[in-house]
Amino acid sequence: MTNGNEAAPRLAFLIGTVSGGTARHVVALAAGCAAEGLPVSVYGPEETRPLFAAATAFTPVMISDRPRPARDVRAMLGLRRQFAAARPDVVHAHGVRAGAFGALALLGLARRTGPALAVTVHNGPPESRPGRAVYSVLERICARRGDAVLCASPDLAARMRRLGAADVQQFDVPAAPAQPPSAAAVAKAGADIGAAGRPVVLAVGRLAPQKGFDILIAAAARWAERTPAPRTVIAGGGPLAAGLAAQARQDGADVLLLGDRDDVPALLANADVFVLPSRWEARALILQEALRAGRAVVATRSGGTPSLTGEEAAILVPPEDPAELAAAVSSVLDDPALATRLQRAAVVRAASFPTQEDAVRTACTLYRRLAADRAPT
Repeated sequence: MTNGNEAAPRLAFLIGTVSGGTARHVVALAAGCAAEGLPVSVYGPEETRPLFAAATAFTPVMISDRPRPARDVRAMLGLRRQFAAARPDVVHAHGVRAGAFGALALLGLARRTGPALAVTVHNGPPESRPGRAVYSVLERICARRGDAVLCASPDLAARMRRLGAADVQQFDVPAAPAQPPSAAAVAKAGADIGAAGRPVVLAVGRLAPQKGFDILIAAAARWAERTPAPRTVIAGGGPLAAGLAAQARQDGADVLLLGDRDDVPALLANADVFVLPSRWEARALILQEALRAGRAVVATRSGGTPSLTGEEAAILVPPEDPAELAAAVSSVLDDPALATRLQRAAVVRAASFPTQEDAVRTACTLYRRLAADRAPT
């Protein structure tokens, strides 16, 4: 093993079926570490290989999104052999399933001289009772076996401490830098929205239960009688697309489902209000982007969102409350001074956020410390 002072620690990133912000974070972290001279090898499902640069060493490991005992045991034993051969100094698992998978794979290696294990917890428990039960077991494995547990929001950090994690720290996952959209891109996005001079209420995210878009549609039905009626726009794809469209028709809500888009900055430039109606978020990348773009924000007071926005840069409402959400959006549309105050506060708040370079430096410092703790005396 290296001692951190003589050579850069060898890193193994362990991932499951990552997507969205987690995937972008892991890719950026791998690239940043490589640029800092810390060699990174990635272990994960074959379908995630295209996310990484061709120069990144990649080893397929089948870590599925749900338990499959026989296949999981085979994959774990294979991963143990691969770690024993590659001898990384630090294994960094992203997500509790990958973290538990890595912890169990490392059980066959010496605890004090084998690789250190860092685990990043990106999300809270799922909503279903069976899912929460499985998730709780995975969390406990990560808390008890992880040498360092990184959490994307303060509530996750508190949760992991309660479960027995000894070395816990909040690790801010930053949004990628973005260039201001061109006038042509903004015009095209505006044409696709088709608001025709009406206010635009924008939300962006995967169409999944956690994101609370059903609550947003119920709120949109409440402001349908406003003059002019706002145009509510949701950008993103996911399994709930058909159901949300049906809900909008049934509720009489003017909601446009745009599907997946690659022009989010241009969409934000068209928004009078950005809404994050999530039931829970850690440190939503799209919320960071909206604040950086200087949008007036209405978001739910859940997870890490209040610590991200503070009390000045957003109107925070309870999750699962269409009436409060509708009232907050209406207050922004009715009060230009309030909208301007929120916009200015958003820019100020966003200026304080850590950058991707900050995240890479923090991670590299952690890796060197963990590797040094393993070094022979």
